[in-house]
Amino acid sequence: MSVSSPSSSNGAGNGTSSVINDEIIQFSALAKDWWNPKGPMAPLHAMNPLRTSWIVRHLPASLFHLPELPTLLDIGCGAGLASERFATLGFDTLGVDASEDGIQAARAHVALHPLPPQAAPLHYLCSSAETLLEEGRQFDVISALEIIEHVRDPQVFLSLLSSLAKPGGYVAISTMDRSLRSFLMAKLGAEYVLRLLPVGTHDWKKFIRPTELDSMARQVGLRLLDLKGLSFRPPHWQESHDTSINYIALFQKD
Repeated sequence: MSVSSPSSSNGAGNGTSSVINDEIIQFSALAKDWWNPKGPMAPLHAMNPLRTSWIVRHLPASLFHLPELPTLLDIGCGAGLASERFATLGFDTLGVDASEDGIQAARAHVALHPLPPQAAPLHYLCSSAETLLEEGRQFDVISALEIIEHVRDPQVFLSLLSSLAKPGGYVAISTMDRSLRSFLMAKLGAEYVLRLLPVGTHDWKKFIRPTELDSMARQVGLRLLDLKGLSFRPPHWQESHDTSINYIALFQKD
């Protein structure tokens, strides 16, 4: 959930880093409480099974019948909520985050709570999308969950994700719509009224409309396969047609 770069690496070769240092500082401060299901990351704990399962269901079965396990990059992994889940679902998973505190928390959690023996490999790295690209890495699947609204330039970030995906690979993105409902519920309600998230977690102006995300993705060779809303229907999160607050999308690289 942290931004993608801990340094001044260039994004997509245009001299612009995707890092926002204040964002890293903010999410680093939450690292020690990341795995507390009743703590500041409680909404992510509640949403995690739905969003990870949704991604897997929308990937082709052939991906899991390759000679080697499918590789997955969980960019902006925070302390590893989604990364651990992806490894148990059969992906050779690399969790990458700009926050050293977040990565340390991720490693500590999996050391104290080992994954089941049948889980796929799981590794963590404090690094950036820019650095991975410079190293020539590519992945079958890229997961970018609740991160694009925290980067400096979403268009540059999408270009990085497209470059990190193998030809024909997949990019999954979850974020929030810039709508009146999201302002009232995800910003004012969650941060100021119900205190579900620390105040200042989100900047509503940086939320992205689904049509905007699709347009930006098409500019970097990512074709939209499916997009659905993620709605909280107490006591669970559910897939829905309402994308006005949270939504998730799956793209394929041309």
